[in-house]
Amino acid sequence: MRILHTSDWHIGRTFHGVDLLADQECSLRAIAELVAAEKVDAVVLPGDVYDRSIPSADAIAVCNRGFEAIRAAGATIVATSGNHDSPTRLGALGSFAAAGGLHLRCAIADVAKPVLLSDEHGEVACYGIPYLEPDITRVELGVPQARSHAEILDAAMGLIRADLAGRDGTRSVVLAHAFVVGGEATGSERSISVGGVETVPLAAFDGMDYVALGHLHSPQTLSESVRYSGSPLPYSFGERSHRKAVWIVELDGGGLSSVERRELPVVRGLSQLDGTLDELLEAPEFAAAEDHYVSATLTDGARPVDALRKLRQRFPHAVHVEWVRPEGNPELRYRERVHGRRDTEIARSFLADVRGAPTAGELTWLERALAAAVREQDGPVRVSAGAAVESGESATELSA
Repeated sequence: MRILHTSDWHIGRTFHGVDLLADQECSLRAIAELVAAEKVDAVVLPGDVYDRSIPSADAIAVCNRGFEAIRAAGATIVATSGNHDSPTRLGALGSFAAAGGLHLRCAIADVAKPVLLSDEHGEVACYGIPYLEPDITRVELGVPQARSHAEILDAAMGLIRADLAGRDGTRSVVLAHAFVVGGEATGSERSISVGGVETVPLAAFDGMDYVALGHLHSPQTLSESVRYSGSPLPYSFGERSHRKAVWIVELDGGGLSSVERRELPVVRGLSQLDGTLDELLEAPEFAAAEDHYVSATLTDGARPVDALRKLRQRFPHAVHVEWVRPEGNPELRYRERVHGRRDTEIARSFLADVRGAPTAGELTWLERALAAAVREQDGPVRVSAGAAVESGESATELSA
């Protein structure tokens, strides 16, 4: 039997405010094409099908088209809910969907009820463990004292092993959405720790022929039979160096035969660029990033005005920009920096910090504004700004 392991689709996710549905549809289409090309019998999807517990209508439509393409390519689908999904909503039509080859395992009561697949060697039992929050699931799993994810997963695996023990010779595949010791986070995953330890030991899955993990977003091998497939798209700039992939798992009559990596096409690259605004707009070495999602760090001496709009003239998919002063940020406390200084000096320093040194004309307008504020006061107190800070008073009066 040939199984394709994918996970963490996060349908409906945005990237720095940019809608990713078109990119996600491309990646799901690529997975369906792999199913057909590799003659895959089943696709396993361990959690985070959607990015939100209440997905938008457009996200549901994209996901459904992905499922339909995979089914049309010839594979049965087994999926569970993750820490982003709503198990109730995702699994609402589970019984109906199963008739069409989409098996959803979102309820705790179904942990030890496998989806049974068959090949020439007999049956393969696919067990789906949805994301299990300890405070919500420990009573139903029969471990009311449990507080950690490890204790909860042990209870779920105990139910699975008990069921598997009654299925002599049946091969096993487990889908689990968890943070397993040895895995490396990418930074785009939501923490699953709520008042306890979020990691679970690798040994929790001992004895299973293959364990398809979800939650971490990069392809990882924890053991020959326990792996993360990662997400089909990068969801943070920390993932820009990752090549997204799926695993093709081969089971023979004795269990796991082989696991092969298949890389997914890059829908749109990610680039982090550093330099002045003019350099980024003109330098030829940045040409390769013109069609990428771009995060830019600007090093101009003064904060450029309307930088993101200008960057998008060359990089239409620029999504993030920040300005970092070349000399770095001062570390002195505010009180120390303003002590004994006049209001005009403080205002000039503020302008220099946020956008660069003010011009002579800007200083003239600044002095006029401060003088006007002084004239509007009833009985102004002439103190220096530094003294006002020390005493806790408001200093808007120019020193004499």
